[in-house]
Amino acid sequence: MKKVLVIFGGNSFEHYVSCKSAKSIIENIDKKLFECTLVGIDFDNKWYQFKDDLDHLEKGTWKQGNTLEIEHITNYLKRFDVIFPIIHGANGEDGKLQGLLELLQLRFVGGKTLGSAIGMDKEMSKIVFEHLGIPQVPYLVVEEESSIPEIISRIDFPVIVKPANGGSSVGISKANDKKQLKKAIKEAKKYDKKIIIEKYIKARELECAVLEFDNKLLCSYPGEIKSANELYDYDAKYKNEKSYTIIPTDLSETVTKTIQNYASRIFKGLNINGYSRIDFFYDEVSETVYINEINTIPGFTSISMYPKLMENEGISYQELLTILISNA
Repeated sequence: MKKVLVIFGGNSFEHYVSCKSAKSIIENIDKKLFECTLVGIDFDNKWYQFKDDLDHLEKGTWKQGNTLEIEHITNYLKRFDVIFPIIHGANGEDGKLQGLLELLQLRFVGGKTLGSAIGMDKEMSKIVFEHLGIPQVPYLVVEEESSIPEIISRIDFPVIVKPANGGSSVGISKANDKKQLKKAIKEAKKYDKKIIIEKYIKARELECAVLEFDNKLLCSYPGEIKSANELYDYDAKYKNEKSYTIIPTDLSETVTKTIQNYASRIFKGLNINGYSRIDFFYDEVSETVYINEINTIPGFTSISMYPKLMENEGISYQELLTILISNA
């Protein structure tokens, strides 16, 4: 029986999403094959072994449960056969944790250091997308010195403003004019000093799950997001129950194959390992598929898109976890 360590939490704004993902993994993992241990990282970057009711993870109150602080982290990590990081966002998805695990020569689920770092930074990933010849909507990268008049002169309203590093649509907003742009940049800069400003297009939001399986790459049929809000922001993803997904979609075979082809090229081009979820826009007027972003540690909650897309491919949640851990 393999000893598996699931690491959750972290000090990013996606801490609580990670807790929910960890809960779903523990509830669904094949306990005949794997002996699981949970370790949480709090907002002060302290590591704790968590041994308590999983409802604490659902509520985000795990620190109030039965925990034991881990002092010698590297020695502790070496006890396990496979590490399963399920920390979304900074310090868990951006290559830092992966770098530690690689230095210790430990087996772990998901992308390695470089692919994780590039996938997390939207500016860097866009450079790779361009190199791969994948269509993107027009965008700007805004640093501290960029002025509002300069931005307006380079990209037309309406625009989408978001942090360059982050996930779960935290800090994202739409701007239709100069006043809204100022407000949107201020909001995004709460989460990152570097901001991405993209041309807003009216498009269908589509997602494709990618899995390394039987020495091949499985790119799922796309799923479609139907957001309860104008933007598929954090509230629409995790709080507004009126948001829903459609799996599979009514896309034509041509569009479906285009998305799968782009997903495969991006996965290989960024040298990702194990799995990822890759998000796209489809403009029905121009009949163009645009890459949005890649998620190297996609959400694994009971309602998350990645496991649902794989279920549509005939791979259950439990089977998916077994594949990921076996391929680590």
